[in-house]
Amino acid sequence: MEESIKSRYQVDHVESGLPRWLIEAAFVCLLAQAAISWSPTMTWMENHARWAIAVIQTFGSLVMYVGLLRGMKPLYRPFCVWWHLIIALNVAGFVVEFPSFIPDALRLAVAISLLLVYLPLGALLTVFYRGRLRQVGLWMALYILVSAIVPVLWFLAGASDSGLPNILVEASTIGVTIVYAWVLRRILVA
Repeated sequence: MEESIKSRYQVDHVESGLPRWLIEAAFVCLLAQAAISWSPTMTWMENHARWAIAVIQTFGSLVMYVGLLRGMKPLYRPFCVWWHLIIALNVAGFVVEFPSFIPDALRLAVAISLLLVYLPLGALLTVFYRGRLRQVGLWMALYILVSAIVPVLWFLAGASDSGLPNILVEASTIGVTIVYAWVLRRILVA
């Protein structure tokens, strides 16, 4: 009985049915997303390759989330509605990212919506599961907090774009994205 309960909550791998090469390509895209989040690179890409930012920021996450959606279906709490929301909002983020005529207010609305979905889903995964799936939930919440909220608070505080504090903010953003990518890869690859 105890083993049955433990196996219900302890999830270290989900079988997504996605080919390994697709998961690895998504992992590489998430690493590229971490690399371009550094200010000079991001600024250059926003001015010269906005479409590339949209593809890089969407493809990796989308593949990983579809894999988790498919892999969690047999679990006792698959959170399918939450995964569908995250997937839809990531697609919406792609749609509003690269056309220059899209107003910034719409981009901000999508970003806030993502925040409002990532945090609860991350908390739910952390509360209801153990093992690697719990780590996914924890890092999902940290990822959205560090990559979305910290830079906004940093900007609102009127901090400069240079110096050691700015390097620490950028390093934390890059680091959290890399760890989050690794945790997603580990749950999907046996």
